[in-house]
Amino acid sequence: MQRSLIETIMGAIVLIVAGLFLYLAYQTTDIARDNDGYTLVGRFGAVDGLTLGSDVRIGGVKVGTVTEQKIDPELFQAVITLTIDKDVHVPTDTTAAIASDGLLGGEFVKLTPGREKTLLKDGDEITDTQDVVAIEDLLGRAIFLITDQ
Repeated sequence: MQRSLIETIMGAIVLIVAGLFLYLAYQTTDIARDNDGYTLVGRFGAVDGLTLGSDVRIGGVKVGTVTEQKIDPELFQAVITLTIDKDVHVPTDTTAAIASDGLLGGEFVKLTPGREKTLLKDGDEITDTQDVVAIEDLLGRAIFLITDQ
């Protein structure tokens, strides 16, 4: 009887700790937060490694997230929807580029604001975009240049 009681208590403690970990994970991700902002759209030729929930950054500071990815069936471009924080307003000549967090890091959208006075509004499109540069392509080019003598 004593052993059964100890096993039951230990099982309950394990379940409580697992529940706390799930709660902590839920609170620290963007799932728990309302996306209280406005949306912008960007068209890219390639977005390799960019996923839903990836950061949108200005000057290295997170100002939004990637909320949707789809393909334009006519132009075969990746259409990315970004949700930007409501207190961050970007000019119409803003540039969007896919950047990397390093060799092993994930991809994110880097916004570089321009100098225009007019601002992008909810649903507007960022027209100046730059595709991701895949590290595999760069290595392939370097190897080709080295061996082509």
